[in-house]
Amino acid sequence: MKALPDIRLSQWAPLAALLTTSVLLTACGSGGDDSGSGSRPAKSGGTLTFAVGSDAGCVDPQQSGSNESIYSVRQSVDSLTDQDPETGKIVPWLAKSWDIDAEATTFTFHLRSGVTFSDGSELTAQVVKDNFDAVPKLGALGTLAQGYLSGVKSTTVVDPLTVKVTFKVPNAQFLQATSTHSLGIESSASVKKTPQQKCSDGVIGSGPFVLKQYVQNQSITLAKRTGYAWGSSLWSKKGEAYLDKLVFKVVPEAGVRAGSLQSGQVDAISSVGKANEAALKGGRVTLLRRANPGVVFGLGFNNARPVLKETKVRQAILSAIDRQQIADTVFPTGTQPATSVLAHTTPDYTNLASDLAFDAARAKSLLDTAGWKAGSDGSRTKDGKKLSLTITWFPNSATNQPALELVQQQLNAVGVDVVLKQLQVSQFSTTLQSGDFDVVWGNVTRSDPDILRSSFSTQLGNFYHLSASSLDTALSAQAATTDTAKRKQLVVEAQKLLVQNAYYAPVVELQTQLGVSKKVHDLAFDSGSRIQLHDTWIG
Repeated sequence: MKALPDIRLSQWAPLAALLTTSVLLTACGSGGDDSGSGSRPAKSGGTLTFAVGSDAGCVDPQQSGSNESIYSVRQSVDSLTDQDPETGKIVPWLAKSWDIDAEATTFTFHLRSGVTFSDGSELTAQVVKDNFDAVPKLGALGTLAQGYLSGVKSTTVVDPLTVKVTFKVPNAQFLQATSTHSLGIESSASVKKTPQQKCSDGVIGSGPFVLKQYVQNQSITLAKRTGYAWGSSLWSKKGEAYLDKLVFKVVPEAGVRAGSLQSGQVDAISSVGKANEAALKGGRVTLLRRANPGVVFGLGFNNARPVLKETKVRQAILSAIDRQQIADTVFPTGTQPATSVLAHTTPDYTNLASDLAFDAARAKSLLDTAGWKAGSDGSRTKDGKKLSLTITWFPNSATNQPALELVQQQLNAVGVDVVLKQLQVSQFSTTLQSGDFDVVWGNVTRSDPDILRSSFSTQLGNFYHLSASSLDTALSAQAATTDTAKRKQLVVEAQKLLVQNAYYAPVVELQTQLGVSKKVHDLAFDSGSRIQLHDTWIG
Protein backbone atom coordinates (compact mmCIF):
# COMPACT_ATOMS: atom_id res chain seq x y z
CA MET A 1 0.00 0.00 0.00
CA LYS A 2 1.49 3.31 -1.05
CA ALA A 3 0.93 6.71 0.50
CA LEU A 4 1.42 9.66 -1.83
CA PRO A 5 1.11 13.39 -1.22
CA ASP A 6 -2.08 13.75 -3.27
CA ILE A 7 -3.66 10.29 -3.02
CA ARG A 8 -5.65 8.85 -0.12
CA LEU A 9 -6.11 5.11 -0.44
CA SER A 10 -9.07 3.48 1.29
CA GLN A 11 -7.11 0.27 1.83
CA TRP A 12 -5.09 2.02 4.54
CA ALA A 13 -7.95 4.03 6.00
CA PRO A 14 -8.01 2.02 9.27
CA LEU A 15 -4.42 2.94 10.11
CA ALA A 16 -4.91 6.51 8.97
CA ALA A 17 -7.81 6.73 11.41
CA LEU A 18 -5.47 5.78 14.24
CA LEU A 19 -3.48 8.89 13.59
CA THR A 20 -6.24 11.50 13.62
CA THR A 21 -6.80 13.83 16.52
CA SER A 22 -8.77 16.96 17.26
CA VAL A 23 -7.05 19.86 18.96
CA LEU A 24 -7.92 23.16 20.55
CA LEU A 25 -6.19 26.18 19.08
CA THR A 26 -7.14 29.67 20.12
CA ALA A 27 -5.64 33.13 19.97
CA CYS A 28 -6.67 36.10 22.02
CA GLY A 29 -5.40 39.63 22.44
CA SER A 30 -6.25 43.28 22.05
CA GLY A 31 -6.31 44.26 18.41
CA GLY A 32 -3.72 43.09 15.91
CA ASP A 33 -3.95 40.05 13.68
CA ASP A 34 -3.43 37.26 16.23
CA SER A 35 0.05 36.39 14.99
CA GLY A 36 -1.23 35.93 11.46
CA SER A 37 -0.04 37.91 8.45
CA GLY A 38 -3.38 39.64 7.79
CA SER A 39 -3.27 41.54 4.49
CA ARG A 40 0.38 42.53 4.73
CA PRO A 41 2.88 40.65 2.58
CA ALA A 42 5.41 38.54 4.45
CA LYS A 43 8.99 39.74 4.40
CA SER A 44 12.34 38.08 4.97
CA GLY A 45 15.01 39.04 7.49
CA GLY A 46 15.24 39.87 11.15
CA THR A 47 15.86 38.09 14.44
CA LEU A 48 13.23 36.44 16.61
CA THR A 49 14.11 36.55 20.30
CA PHE A 50 12.15 34.00 22.35
CA ALA A 51 12.35 33.78 26.15
CA VAL A 52 11.86 30.33 27.68
CA GLY A 53 11.71 29.35 31.32
CA SER A 54 14.34 26.62 31.46
CA ASP A 55 17.06 24.67 29.69
CA ALA A 56 17.07 20.87 29.78
CA GLY A 57 20.84 20.84 29.27
CA CYS A 58 20.72 19.01 25.93
CA VAL A 59 20.56 20.35 22.36
CA ASP A 60 20.06 16.99 20.64
CA PRO A 61 16.43 16.71 19.43
CA GLN A 62 16.54 12.92 19.75
CA GLN A 63 17.29 13.26 23.46
CA SER A 64 15.24 16.33 24.36
CA GLY A 65 12.01 15.79 26.28
CA SER A 66 11.30 19.26 27.65
CA ASN A 67 9.05 21.55 25.59
CA GLU A 68 11.13 24.56 26.55
CA SER A 69 14.16 23.03 24.78
CA ILE A 70 12.22 21.36 21.96
CA TYR A 71 11.02 24.79 20.81
CA SER A 72 14.56 25.63 19.68
CA VAL A 73 16.24 22.34 18.79
CA ARG A 74 13.29 21.20 16.65
CA GLN A 75 14.15 23.93 14.15
CA SER A 76 17.45 22.26 13.23
CA VAL A 77 16.16 18.84 12.16
CA ASP A 78 13.59 17.50 9.71
CA SER A 79 11.60 14.28 10.05
CA LEU A 80 10.57 11.64 7.57
CA THR A 81 6.94 12.72 7.90
CA ASP A 82 4.88 15.50 9.45
CA GLN A 83 1.48 15.46 11.16
CA ASP A 84 -1.25 17.94 10.37
CA PRO A 85 -2.15 19.60 13.71
CA GLU A 86 -5.76 20.10 12.62
CA THR A 87 -6.61 16.68 11.17
CA GLY A 88 -3.90 14.37 12.52
CA LYS A 89 -3.12 13.20 8.97
CA ILE A 90 0.46 12.06 8.33
CA VAL A 91 1.96 13.92 5.36
CA PRO A 92 5.29 13.93 3.46
CA TRP A 93 8.44 15.69 4.59
CA LEU A 94 11.83 14.08 3.98
CA ALA A 95 9.96 11.03 2.75
CA LYS A 96 7.94 11.86 -0.36
CA SER A 97 5.90 8.66 0.00
CA TRP A 98 5.82 5.36 1.88
CA ASP A 99 4.55 1.79 1.65
CA ILE A 100 3.17 -0.15 4.61
CA ASP A 101 2.33 -3.84 4.54
CA ALA A 102 -1.09 -5.08 5.62
CA GLU A 103 0.20 -6.25 9.02
CA ALA A 104 1.96 -2.95 9.82
CA THR A 105 5.27 -4.75 10.34
CA THR A 106 7.16 -3.31 7.36
CA PHE A 107 7.42 0.41 6.56
CA THR A 108 9.25 1.42 3.37
CA PHE A 109 10.09 5.11 2.94
CA HIS A 110 10.95 6.75 -0.39
CA LEU A 111 13.17 9.75 0.31
CA ARG A 112 13.28 13.08 -1.47
CA SER A 113 16.34 13.65 -3.61
CA GLY A 114 18.62 16.65 -3.24
CA VAL A 115 18.31 16.98 0.54
CA THR A 116 21.53 17.92 2.33
CA PHE A 117 22.61 18.46 5.90
CA SER A 118 24.21 21.71 6.99
CA ASP A 119 27.68 20.13 6.66
CA GLY A 120 26.97 19.47 2.97
CA SER A 121 26.48 15.71 3.28
CA GLU A 122 23.50 14.16 1.51
CA LEU A 123 20.41 12.52 2.95
CA THR A 124 20.43 8.86 1.93
CA ALA A 125 18.75 5.67 3.04
CA GLN A 126 22.02 4.75 4.79
CA VAL A 127 21.83 7.90 6.91
CA VAL A 128 18.29 7.01 8.01
CA LYS A 129 19.44 3.49 8.84
CA ASP A 130 22.39 4.87 10.83
CA ASN A 131 20.01 7.09 12.81
CA PHE A 132 17.57 4.33 13.68
CA ASP A 133 20.32 1.81 14.44
CA ALA A 134 21.88 4.28 16.91
CA VAL A 135 18.69 5.03 18.85
CA PRO A 136 19.05 2.06 21.27
CA LYS A 137 22.45 3.45 22.31
CA LEU A 138 21.13 6.88 23.31
CA GLY A 139 20.73 5.91 26.96
CA ALA A 140 18.67 7.66 29.62
CA LEU A 141 17.67 10.70 27.58
CA GLY A 142 16.59 8.74 24.52
CA THR A 143 13.66 6.86 26.00
CA LEU A 144 11.01 8.38 23.72
CA ALA A 145 12.89 7.49 20.54
CA GLN A 146 13.72 4.06 21.95
CA GLY A 147 10.05 3.40 22.69
CA TYR A 148 9.03 4.32 19.15
CA LEU A 149 11.53 1.82 17.73
CA SER A 150 10.99 -0.93 20.29
CA GLY A 151 10.54 -4.30 18.63
CA VAL A 152 12.42 -3.29 15.51
CA LYS A 153 13.88 -6.25 13.66
CA SER A 154 15.97 -4.45 11.05
CA THR A 155 16.42 -1.25 9.09
CA THR A 156 17.50 -2.04 5.53
CA VAL A 157 18.85 0.08 2.68
CA VAL A 158 16.86 -0.93 -0.41
CA ASP A 159 18.54 1.64 -2.67
CA PRO A 160 20.17 5.05 -2.06
CA LEU A 161 16.80 6.75 -1.54
CA THR A 162 14.69 3.87 -0.19
CA VAL A 163 14.84 2.54 3.36
CA LYS A 164 12.78 -0.29 4.88
CA VAL A 165 12.05 -0.62 8.61
CA THR A 166 10.81 -4.05 9.74
CA PHE A 167 9.34 -4.89 13.14
CA LYS A 168 9.05 -8.25 14.84
CA VAL A 169 5.36 -7.67 15.53
CA PRO A 170 2.79 -5.21 14.10
CA ASN A 171 3.57 -1.64 15.09
CA ALA A 172 0.59 0.60 14.30
CA GLN A 173 2.09 3.66 16.00
CA PHE A 174 5.33 3.85 14.02
CA LEU A 175 4.19 6.02 11.11
CA GLN A 176 3.11 8.78 13.50
CA ALA A 177 6.37 8.34 15.41
CA THR A 178 8.35 9.26 12.29
CA SER A 179 6.79 12.74 12.46
CA THR A 180 8.23 13.49 15.91
CA HIS A 181 11.34 15.42 16.86
CA SER A 182 12.57 12.33 18.72
CA LEU A 183 13.08 10.57 15.38
CA GLY A 184 14.36 13.69 13.62
CA ILE A 185 17.09 12.75 11.12
CA GLU A 186 20.66 13.80 11.87
CA SER A 187 23.79 13.61 9.73
CA SER A 188 26.07 10.58 9.79
CA ALA A 189 28.74 12.67 11.51
CA SER A 190 26.34 13.48 14.34
CA VAL A 191 25.15 9.89 14.69
CA LYS A 192 28.75 8.79 15.29
CA LYS A 193 29.07 11.08 18.32
CA THR A 194 28.37 9.86 21.83
CA PRO A 195 24.99 10.83 23.32
CA GLN A 196 26.82 13.14 25.72
CA GLN A 197 28.65 14.89 22.87
CA LYS A 198 25.42 15.39 20.97
CA CYS A 199 23.77 16.90 24.05
CA SER A 200 26.54 19.38 24.75
CA ASP A 201 27.71 20.22 21.21
CA GLY A 202 24.48 19.88 19.27
CA VAL A 203 23.88 18.01 16.03
CA ILE A 204 24.04 18.60 12.31
CA GLY A 205 20.59 18.47 10.81
CA SER A 206 18.90 19.21 7.51
CA GLY A 207 16.43 21.66 9.07
CA PRO A 208 15.63 25.26 8.11
CA PHE A 209 17.88 26.60 10.89
CA VAL A 210 21.41 25.71 12.01
CA LEU A 211 22.61 25.66 15.60
CA LYS A 212 25.30 28.33 15.99
CA GLN A 213 25.82 28.66 19.74
CA TYR A 214 24.66 26.99 22.92
CA VAL A 215 25.42 28.45 26.35
CA GLN A 216 23.90 26.14 28.93
CA ASN A 217 21.20 27.74 31.07
CA GLN A 218 21.61 31.00 29.13
CA SER A 219 20.83 30.85 25.44
CA ILE A 220 20.52 28.90 22.19
CA THR A 221 21.22 30.69 18.90
CA LEU A 222 20.32 29.42 15.43
CA ALA A 223 20.81 30.91 11.96
CA LYS A 224 18.83 30.45 8.76
CA ARG A 225 19.99 27.58 6.57
CA THR A 226 20.92 29.01 3.18
CA GLY A 227 19.60 26.96 0.29
CA TYR A 228 17.00 25.07 2.32
CA ALA A 229 14.44 23.68 -0.12
CA TRP A 230 12.73 20.57 1.35
CA GLY A 231 10.31 21.77 3.98
CA SER A 232 7.27 19.94 5.26
CA SER A 233 4.34 19.73 2.87
CA LEU A 234 2.32 21.55 5.55
CA TRP A 235 4.37 24.72 5.34
CA SER A 236 3.09 27.62 3.26
CA LYS A 237 6.48 29.08 2.30
CA LYS A 238 8.68 27.13 -0.09
CA GLY A 239 12.45 27.29 0.21
CA GLU A 240 14.35 29.09 2.96
CA ALA A 241 12.81 30.42 6.16
CA TYR A 242 11.91 34.10 6.45
CA LEU A 243 13.87 34.82 9.64
CA ASP A 244 17.65 35.22 9.57
CA LYS A 245 18.23 34.32 13.19
CA LEU A 246 16.59 32.76 16.24
CA VAL A 247 17.73 33.51 19.79
CA PHE A 248 16.22 31.56 22.68
CA LYS A 249 17.03 33.16 26.03
CA VAL A 250 16.58 31.30 29.32
CA VAL A 251 14.60 33.53 31.71
CA PRO A 252 13.37 31.42 34.65
CA GLU A 253 11.09 34.02 36.26
CA ALA A 254 7.65 34.16 34.63
CA GLY A 255 7.12 37.80 35.62
CA VAL A 256 10.44 38.84 34.11
CA ARG A 257 9.58 37.04 30.86
CA ALA A 258 6.24 38.84 30.70
CA GLY A 259 7.87 42.21 31.41
CA SER A 260 10.50 41.61 28.73
CA LEU A 261 7.76 40.91 26.18
CA GLN A 262 5.79 44.00 27.15
CA SER A 263 8.87 46.20 26.90
CA GLY A 264 9.91 44.79 23.54
CA GLN A 265 13.14 43.20 24.76
CA VAL A 266 11.90 39.85 23.45
CA ASP A 267 9.41 38.92 20.74
CA ALA A 268 7.80 35.85 22.30
CA ILE A 269 7.72 34.01 25.62
CA SER A 270 6.80 30.51 26.79
CA SER A 271 4.70 29.24 29.71
CA VAL A 272 2.37 32.16 30.28
CA GLY A 273 0.48 31.43 33.47
CA LYS A 274 -2.77 32.89 34.74
CA ALA A 275 -0.96 35.47 36.88
CA ASN A 276 0.42 37.26 33.81
CA GLU A 277 -2.52 36.92 31.42
CA ALA A 278 -4.30 40.18 32.27
CA ALA A 279 -1.19 42.33 31.93
CA LEU A 280 -0.22 40.81 28.61
CA LYS A 281 -3.70 41.11 27.12
CA GLY A 282 -3.53 44.84 27.67
CA GLY A 283 -0.54 45.40 25.43
CA ARG A 284 0.67 44.66 21.93
CA VAL A 285 0.68 40.96 22.65
CA THR A 286 -1.21 37.93 21.39
CA LEU A 287 -1.75 34.93 23.65
CA LEU A 288 -1.61 31.70 21.64
CA ARG A 289 -3.06 28.59 23.25
CA ARG A 290 -3.20 24.95 22.24
CA ALA A 291 -4.19 21.90 24.26
CA ASN A 292 -1.46 19.26 24.37
CA PRO A 293 -2.31 15.63 23.57
CA GLY A 294 -0.66 12.80 25.50
CA VAL A 295 -0.22 11.97 29.19
CA VAL A 296 -1.61 14.77 31.37
CA PHE A 297 0.22 16.56 34.15
CA GLY A 298 0.09 14.37 37.21
CA LEU A 299 1.80 12.50 40.00
CA GLY A 300 3.87 9.55 38.84
CA PHE A 301 4.08 7.10 41.73
CA ASN A 302 7.13 4.95 42.37
CA ASN A 303 5.09 1.80 42.88
CA ALA A 304 8.12 0.05 44.38
CA ARG A 305 8.12 2.31 47.46
CA PRO A 306 6.59 0.45 50.44
CA VAL A 307 3.87 2.99 51.17
CA LEU A 308 2.96 3.34 47.49
CA LYS A 309 2.66 -0.41 47.06
CA GLU A 310 -0.59 -0.01 48.98
CA THR A 311 -3.36 0.44 46.42
CA LYS A 312 -5.64 2.18 48.90
CA VAL A 313 -3.00 4.83 49.62
CA ARG A 314 -2.63 5.58 45.92
CA GLN A 315 -6.41 5.64 45.47
CA ALA A 316 -6.76 7.97 48.45
CA ILE A 317 -4.35 10.42 46.84
CA LEU A 318 -6.41 10.41 43.63
CA SER A 319 -9.57 11.21 45.62
CA ALA A 320 -7.89 13.91 47.72
CA ILE A 321 -6.91 16.07 44.75
CA ASP A 322 -9.27 18.89 43.76
CA ARG A 323 -8.36 19.12 40.08
CA GLN A 324 -10.80 21.89 39.24
CA GLN A 325 -9.37 24.16 41.94
CA ILE A 326 -5.84 23.61 40.62
CA ALA A 327 -6.85 24.23 37.00
CA ASP A 328 -8.79 27.39 37.88
CA THR A 329 -6.24 28.84 40.30
CA VAL A 330 -2.90 28.23 38.63
CA PHE A 331 -3.16 27.33 34.97
CA PRO A 332 -3.95 29.41 31.88
CA THR A 333 -7.53 30.26 31.04
CA GLY A 334 -9.23 27.29 29.41
CA THR A 335 -7.13 24.62 31.11
CA GLN A 336 -9.19 21.51 31.83
CA PRO A 337 -8.87 19.28 34.90
CA ALA A 338 -7.71 15.79 33.98
CA THR A 339 -10.48 13.28 33.29
CA SER A 340 -8.14 10.41 32.37
CA VAL A 341 -4.44 9.67 32.12
CA LEU A 342 -4.70 10.87 28.51
CA ALA A 343 -5.72 14.39 27.55
CA HIS A 344 -9.07 14.67 25.81
CA THR A 345 -7.32 15.70 22.58
CA THR A 346 -5.54 12.34 22.32
CA PRO A 347 -7.00 9.70 19.99
CA ASP A 348 -8.97 7.00 21.86
CA TYR A 349 -9.21 9.06 25.05
CA THR A 350 -12.02 7.97 27.39
CA ASN A 351 -13.69 10.08 30.07
CA LEU A 352 -13.05 8.69 33.56
CA ALA A 353 -14.10 11.81 35.46
CA SER A 354 -16.23 9.83 37.89
CA ASP A 355 -13.15 7.86 38.96
CA LEU A 356 -11.23 11.09 39.47
CA ALA A 357 -13.85 13.05 41.40
CA PHE A 358 -12.62 15.11 44.35
CA ASP A 359 -13.84 13.38 47.52
CA ALA A 360 -11.83 14.14 50.65
CA ALA A 361 -14.13 11.98 52.80
CA ARG A 362 -13.45 8.97 50.57
CA ALA A 363 -9.73 9.65 50.72
CA LYS A 364 -9.79 9.66 54.52
CA SER A 365 -11.88 6.48 54.61
CA LEU A 366 -9.45 4.67 52.29
CA LEU A 367 -6.51 5.67 54.49
CA ASP A 368 -8.37 4.57 57.61
CA THR A 369 -9.10 1.20 56.02
CA ALA A 370 -5.44 0.84 55.05
CA GLY A 371 -4.47 1.26 58.70
CA TRP A 372 -3.15 4.83 58.50
CA LYS A 373 -4.76 6.42 61.55
CA ALA A 374 -5.08 10.17 62.05
CA GLY A 375 -3.65 11.76 65.18
CA SER A 376 -4.80 14.88 66.99
CA ASP A 377 -2.81 17.06 64.58
CA GLY A 378 -4.36 15.40 61.53
CA SER A 379 -1.19 13.59 60.43
CA ARG A 380 -1.39 9.85 59.95
CA THR A 381 0.78 7.03 61.24
CA LYS A 382 0.94 3.27 60.91
CA ASP A 383 3.14 0.99 63.00
CA GLY A 384 4.87 4.09 64.34
CA LYS A 385 5.71 5.48 60.90
CA LYS A 386 4.37 8.80 59.60
CA LEU A 387 2.58 8.89 56.24
CA SER A 388 4.91 11.16 54.31
CA LEU A 389 5.83 11.47 50.65
CA THR A 390 8.31 13.58 48.72
CA ILE A 391 7.15 14.95 45.37
CA THR A 392 10.08 15.64 43.05
CA TRP A 393 9.53 18.38 40.47
CA PHE A 394 11.45 20.33 37.86
CA PRO A 395 11.23 24.04 36.91
CA ASN A 396 10.38 23.53 33.23
CA SER A 397 7.04 25.33 33.60
CA ALA A 398 6.04 28.35 35.65
CA THR A 399 2.90 26.54 36.82
CA ASN A 400 4.67 23.57 38.39
CA GLN A 401 5.47 25.02 41.81
CA PRO A 402 2.12 26.75 42.52
CA ALA A 403 0.23 23.68 41.29
CA LEU A 404 2.19 21.41 43.60
CA GLU A 405 1.78 23.77 46.54
CA LEU A 406 -1.98 23.33 46.12
CA VAL A 407 -1.57 19.54 45.82
CA GLN A 408 0.50 19.67 49.01
CA GLN A 409 -2.29 21.53 50.84
CA GLN A 410 -4.96 19.16 49.57
CA LEU A 411 -3.05 16.04 50.60
CA ASN A 412 -2.17 17.55 53.98
CA ALA A 413 -5.90 18.05 54.55
CA VAL A 414 -6.46 14.27 54.50
CA GLY A 415 -3.38 13.49 56.59
CA VAL A 416 -0.69 12.89 53.97
CA ASP A 417 2.46 14.87 54.71
CA VAL A 418 4.10 16.14 51.52
CA VAL A 419 7.59 17.51 50.97
CA LEU A 420 8.30 19.27 47.67
CA LYS A 421 11.77 18.66 46.23
CA GLN A 422 13.01 20.71 43.28
CA LEU A 423 15.70 19.36 40.95
CA GLN A 424 17.23 20.77 37.76
CA VAL A 425 15.43 20.11 34.46
CA SER A 426 18.49 18.26 33.21
CA GLN A 427 17.98 15.71 36.01
CA PHE A 428 14.49 14.65 34.92
CA SER A 429 15.37 11.60 32.82
CA THR A 430 18.12 10.37 35.12
CA THR A 431 15.80 10.67 38.13
CA LEU A 432 13.21 8.49 36.41
CA GLN A 433 15.84 6.01 35.32
CA SER A 434 17.36 5.73 38.79
CA GLY A 435 14.05 5.27 40.59
CA ASP A 436 15.29 7.61 43.32
CA PHE A 437 11.92 9.26 44.00
CA ASP A 438 8.62 8.71 45.80
CA VAL A 439 6.46 10.72 43.44
CA VAL A 440 7.46 12.74 40.36
CA TRP A 441 5.46 15.52 38.71
CA GLY A 442 5.37 15.62 34.93
CA ASN A 443 3.61 15.00 31.65
CA VAL A 444 4.46 13.65 28.18
CA THR A 445 3.12 15.11 24.94
CA ARG A 446 2.37 12.95 21.92
CA SER A 447 -0.45 12.80 19.39
CA ASP A 448 -0.88 9.04 19.70
CA PRO A 449 -2.18 6.91 22.58
CA ASP A 450 0.88 4.67 22.36
CA ILE A 451 2.45 7.21 24.70
CA LEU A 452 0.82 5.08 27.43
CA ARG A 453 3.02 2.14 26.43
CA SER A 454 6.14 4.33 26.39
CA SER A 455 5.30 5.60 29.87
CA PHE A 456 3.84 2.60 31.71
CA SER A 457 4.83 -0.68 30.07
CA THR A 458 7.01 -2.89 32.26
CA GLN A 459 8.59 -4.13 29.02
CA LEU A 460 10.06 -0.69 28.24
CA GLY A 461 11.42 1.92 30.64
CA ASN A 462 9.01 1.08 33.49
CA PHE A 463 9.79 4.42 35.10
CA TYR A 464 7.09 4.00 37.72
CA HIS A 465 8.23 0.50 38.74
CA LEU A 466 4.97 -1.28 38.07
CA SER A 467 4.66 -5.04 38.36
CA ALA A 468 3.79 -7.02 35.24
CA SER A 469 -0.01 -7.22 34.88
CA SER A 470 -2.90 -7.16 32.44
CA LEU A 471 -1.96 -3.54 31.76
CA ASP A 472 1.08 -4.78 29.82
CA THR A 473 -1.15 -7.03 27.75
CA ALA A 474 -3.43 -4.15 26.77
CA LEU A 475 -0.55 -1.79 26.02
CA SER A 476 1.29 -4.28 23.82
CA ALA A 477 -1.87 -5.31 22.00
CA GLN A 478 -2.95 -1.76 21.13
CA ALA A 479 0.43 -1.11 19.54
CA ALA A 480 0.16 -4.26 17.45
CA THR A 481 -3.35 -4.07 16.02
CA THR A 482 -4.38 -2.23 12.85
CA ASP A 483 -8.07 -2.69 13.68
CA THR A 484 -9.16 0.77 14.81
CA ALA A 485 -12.12 -0.42 16.86
CA LYS A 486 -10.03 -3.04 18.63
CA ARG A 487 -7.25 -0.54 19.29
CA LYS A 488 -9.67 1.94 20.82
CA GLN A 489 -11.07 -0.79 23.08
CA LEU A 490 -7.56 -1.70 24.26
CA VAL A 491 -6.53 1.92 24.84
CA VAL A 492 -9.71 2.52 26.85
CA GLU A 493 -8.97 -0.62 28.89
CA ALA A 494 -5.43 0.61 29.60
CA GLN A 495 -6.70 3.99 30.79
CA LYS A 496 -9.18 2.32 33.13
CA LEU A 497 -6.52 0.02 34.59
CA LEU A 498 -4.18 2.95 35.19
CA VAL A 499 -6.82 5.08 36.92
CA GLN A 500 -8.71 2.40 38.85
CA ASN A 501 -5.46 0.93 40.20
CA ALA A 502 -4.14 4.45 40.77
CA TYR A 503 -0.77 3.73 39.20
CA TYR A 504 -0.68 7.41 38.23
CA ALA A 505 -2.60 10.40 39.59
CA PRO A 506 -3.84 12.60 36.72
CA VAL A 507 -4.24 16.25 37.74
CA VAL A 508 -4.62 18.71 34.84
CA GLU A 509 -4.31 18.72 31.09
CA LEU A 510 -1.40 20.71 29.75
CA GLN A 511 -2.40 23.70 27.67
CA THR A 512 0.55 25.44 26.06
CA GLN A 513 0.16 29.21 26.20
CA LEU A 514 2.67 31.50 24.51
CA GLY A 515 2.89 35.28 24.55
CA VAL A 516 3.76 36.66 21.13
CA SER A 517 4.39 40.26 20.04
CA LYS A 518 1.93 41.45 17.41
CA LYS A 519 4.83 42.28 15.11
CA VAL A 520 5.46 38.51 14.87
CA HIS A 521 3.38 36.73 12.25
CA ASP A 522 2.57 33.10 11.44
CA LEU A 523 4.15 31.52 14.49
CA ALA A 524 2.41 28.15 14.38
CA PHE A 525 1.91 25.15 16.65
CA ASP A 526 2.72 21.70 15.37
CA SER A 527 0.69 18.58 16.23
CA GLY A 528 2.52 18.19 19.55
CA SER A 529 1.84 21.83 20.57
CA ARG A 530 5.46 22.77 19.99
CA ILE A 531 6.29 25.41 17.39
CA GLN A 532 7.56 25.57 13.83
CA LEU A 533 9.28 28.81 12.81
CA HIS A 534 9.98 28.27 9.12
CA ASP A 535 6.92 30.32 8.09
CA THR A 536 7.32 32.93 10.85
CA TRP A 537 8.23 36.51 9.96
CA ILE A 538 8.58 39.89 11.68
CA GLY A 539 7.19 43.15 10.38
